[in-house]
Amino acid sequence: MQFRDLNEQYRVLKEKIDNGIQKVVSDCNFISGQQVNALEEELAKYVGKKHCVTCANGTDALTLAMMVWGVGAGDAVFVPDFTFFSTGEIVSFAGATPVFVDVDMYTFNMSVDSLEKKIQDTIQDGKLNPKVIVPVDLFGLPADYYRIREIAQKYKMFVLEDGAQGFGGQIGTQKACSFGDISTTSFFPAKPLGCYGDGGAVFTDDDDVEELIRSYCVHGKGTMKYDNIRIGMNSRLDTIQAAILLPKLEAFQKYELDNVNKAAELYTKNLEDVVKVPRIPTGYYSSWAQYTIQLNNKHERENLQRRLKESGIPSMIYYTKPMHRQKAFKNLQNADSDYKNTIRLCETVLSLPIHPYLSKDDVMKVVDVICTWAS
Repeated sequence: MQFRDLNEQYRVLKEKIDNGIQKVVSDCNFISGQQVNALEEELAKYVGKKHCVTCANGTDALTLAMMVWGVGAGDAVFVPDFTFFSTGEIVSFAGATPVFVDVDMYTFNMSVDSLEKKIQDTIQDGKLNPKVIVPVDLFGLPADYYRIREIAQKYKMFVLEDGAQGFGGQIGTQKACSFGDISTTSFFPAKPLGCYGDGGAVFTDDDDVEELIRSYCVHGKGTMKYDNIRIGMNSRLDTIQAAILLPKLEAFQKYELDNVNKAAELYTKNLEDVVKVPRIPTGYYSSWAQYTIQLNNKHERENLQRRLKESGIPSMIYYTKPMHRQKAFKNLQNADSDYKNTIRLCETVLSLPIHPYLSKDDVMKVVDVICTWAS
């Protein structure tokens, strides 16, 4: 059993993927080929934004937004304490200060109450200027954007949606990667929509922002790449990755999202009386980057993970350490008392195999092992 079965996905999509790669090789348009433009158009259409600009990876996508807004020294950027390191890393990379926010125990996403308290504390302290909120659509579920946007408007801040794990999720009919002033995603292979290397994208409705991002992506270019009018970076999605993503995006929309939700529903139906299962708020839709259960303590988690491994079932822990405890952020001197939920989750969460090609038999095998372990 695979944790996320890219082999089976490739088997199903092999002809289209192979043909797409071969065309890029035959045409020798490895950078900025027509497939990149076609992908950007399809992604923008799917998400419901005017512009999509692809780039080299999800971390660069977030960094590009920081550059557009001129985020730097003296600015405070608010990010979840329970997330992957890059969400905070890009803040420090820009010269700003990450302010970590506790998360909700049930959705795993940024706690709105914790967010506003951290903003108020920062204003009262008077040393930093609250500038950007970076909610993360963790494990495929969009954050509480309606309440987050109210807070952003109240304090005159930008919202940067980190949709690296959330692509395909929804609130009502509105899709993830459309909730921020700028929104981003990642095409890392294990993501809901993944390529065969690294890749990312930035979404916006603002024409000026789109023009600026395209400039930053190619060394701060002006009218052409040898006319450099600002300091930028080298961050482009290569044409082969775009050719791979095009048929994957088609499958993602046609059946993969539906399939992964059916697998998640089957888990929940059979495990909700055994362990603490993830809950999707009313009106929300998840793309299930992860299916993450909670145990009572670290000892229970270790025992269950060992039992799963003995049965040939992979599992993962996302995440083992809160952001505020990472050595790289030691200088910020955050207090554990502000992050009780995150600390608890880091000791109790366990992610089970989940992907669009997971069979009912495989789901039930996982269920049977967990139920036997719990009895």
